[in-house]
Amino acid sequence: MSEKSAVHRRGATGVSSLAERVLELLASGQATTRTELAGLLGAAPSTISLTVSQLLAHGLVAEQGTRSSTGGRPRKVLRLGGSEGFAVAADLGGRHARVGVVLPGGGSTEVSTVPFATAEGPETALPSLAETLEALAERRGRELLRGVGLCLPGPVDVEPGVVTLPSRMPGWNRFPVRDWLEDRFGVPAAIENDANCMAVGEHSVQPAERRQSIMVKMGSAIGAGVIADGRLYRGATGAAGEITHVRVEAGHDTPCSCGNTGCLETVASGAALVRILRERGLDVASIEDVVRLASDADPEATRAVRQAGRYLGMVLSANVNFFNPDAVYLGGLLSTLEPFVAAVRSQLYEGCHPLVTKHLVIERASLGADAGLVGAGQFALQRALAHALHAATGSVPAHP
Repeated sequence: MSEKSAVHRRGATGVSSLAERVLELLASGQATTRTELAGLLGAAPSTISLTVSQLLAHGLVAEQGTRSSTGGRPRKVLRLGGSEGFAVAADLGGRHARVGVVLPGGGSTEVSTVPFATAEGPETALPSLAETLEALAERRGRELLRGVGLCLPGPVDVEPGVVTLPSRMPGWNRFPVRDWLEDRFGVPAAIENDANCMAVGEHSVQPAERRQSIMVKMGSAIGAGVIADGRLYRGATGAAGEITHVRVEAGHDTPCSCGNTGCLETVASGAALVRILRERGLDVASIEDVVRLASDADPEATRAVRQAGRYLGMVLSANVNFFNPDAVYLGGLLSTLEPFVAAVRSQLYEGCHPLVTKHLVIERASLGADAGLVGAGQFALQRALAHALHAATGSVPAHP
């Protein structure tokens, strides 16, 4: 049996999975050489070389120059074949969406914020968003569009590509968002919840040695995305990172959107801060109002924001102790407030074992408001690559 046919035979039973990981790491920019791929994937150099050879033969990967190495031969630099392709993506909020073009390697361009009425439901809201994304694709070159990604503010069932029981997205439950996008654009589409998108987006631009991390999204609601051994960890049912519904003593009997009482969301989210400050007599109607007051050093707003950060830090410290990550990244609108960030950081150092915090990085997401957008685009590019690999080798594509 020839080497090539052996690779094809094994492709249906495991090599295709390795090939998808190779493509994923090249697409995100975390690896550019065979040696880096072997180190990140924990695979033998010979196995990586065989997989890369398969991808080179199918035009999914190309070699582009060399890089000098210490005490050895120059290493050939790898890139995606046809890497001029791109994805268009959107990070959906309650009233606005952040849209842009996402490139292989984690870069983004042509980013802007447009109106988006989530509360009007998918049949009304999605067509206008699609027109905006189509215009982005046309300006860059529609023939190079590889995928479409959406970052959604609600739980996502990735396998069928639908939103599941969202508390802040009326009319979206079980709507086939991914199928709708693929029918509209004619390319692979990916949808994921906002915390997971932010985790993947931020991971793509962080040092490769940070293999374990937690991304905490702190906006109107609270969410977390977990990166384990360099990949997004979804858990058994896709609900990993749902720290927002952990019960906290300070929540008492305050009703939560999940139907329980006393959840973290009721005392530490942006929506909770709006409620708390209104009860104290302040004129606030949105999380933006809270941020404005705290940024202006309003004492009541600053006190409430700092306390919310402590509550979040208490819950997060238990997760950090358990998981022992390399880094905790803070994103979302509340992460722009230093009192909130300082309170979270202080609580983590107080509540975690010294060995856990010895080398722990705690910082704001370097991508800022673009983390979710970049992550959604990366998911779309991964799904497009999986489909391309399937078409080239006949293997079964996995969901990114």
